[in-house]
Amino acid sequence: MPIRVQNDLPVKEILEQENIFVMDEYRAAHQDIRPISIGLLNLMPLKEDTELQILRSLSNTPLQVDVTFVRVSSHVSKNTSTSHIYKFYEPFENIKTKKFDGFIITGAPVEQLPFEEVDYWDELLEIMEWSKTNVTSTLHLCWGAQAGIYYHYGIDKVPLPQKLSGVFRHRVRNRKIPLVRGFDDVFFAPHSRYTEVPQNLLEKDDRITILADSSRAGVFLCMARDGRQIFVMGHPEYDRVTLDAEYKRDTGKGLDPQIPENYYPDDDPENKPLLTWRSHSNNLYTNWLNYYVYQVTPYDLYGTPF
Repeated sequence: MPIRVQNDLPVKEILEQENIFVMDEYRAAHQDIRPISIGLLNLMPLKEDTELQILRSLSNTPLQVDVTFVRVSSHVSKNTSTSHIYKFYEPFENIKTKKFDGFIITGAPVEQLPFEEVDYWDELLEIMEWSKTNVTSTLHLCWGAQAGIYYHYGIDKVPLPQKLSGVFRHRVRNRKIPLVRGFDDVFFAPHSRYTEVPQNLLEKDDRITILADSSRAGVFLCMARDGRQIFVMGHPEYDRVTLDAEYKRDTGKGLDPQIPENYYPDDDPENKPLLTWRSHSNNLYTNWLNYYVYQVTPYDLYGTPF
């Protein structure tokens, strides 16, 4: 699938080196098709790493995808240059009158704070409310999933005894749902978080369908029954070395973190991590784009109400 991005986006060159078809704005404008319009609210601290991971994940269907990077105005990022953010990201206030086929809300390193104490919480509330009328399907990742479940269903996160970090085995709960079409009975996915949404509360809410869970990591994937909101509790978009970088960062800070589970061969951080989740990650994003965005979105986003 061609990913449409700005010509000078730094990660464009990396994607091209990976043989991912990245289409510049000029070429995209001369194709007589309507691209799928995806908004990405990137709340992660290392914006460019997340850009690369998400764009890589969106690159496995024949659809043309036009990605708009979105930022909140009520928070200043400390880990990505201001020039990069202001050049490549639209503030939400500039895109709130637009409609999108799909929208992604990423995780954020604020999970140990109560939601209401996050400095951009009010703005995120506005964005999640806006998504109900301006987006065909919204995909929430990790903390973004916890925030979305709290907002839409009133179920709060709870702290874990220690950070959950590693690659965990999951089982598919309902094969008839298109979002998990093509998944094996069991699959692996990374998690990296200090909190969770209690599974027993999700099980009791008949507005939510649980699609995959883990005996060790809890619910991984669930959705609203109409697919308008989808919640992924882990980080399927992570690349091979993301957990490694997090572990070594925390070690360098003197935090004495646990070694990520099921990640390093022989649990030795000097060994190259095994990549065991890429195929199911690609499948998840492809199914979302196909069955919950492309197949149900109107051709004229502005002429047909959601």
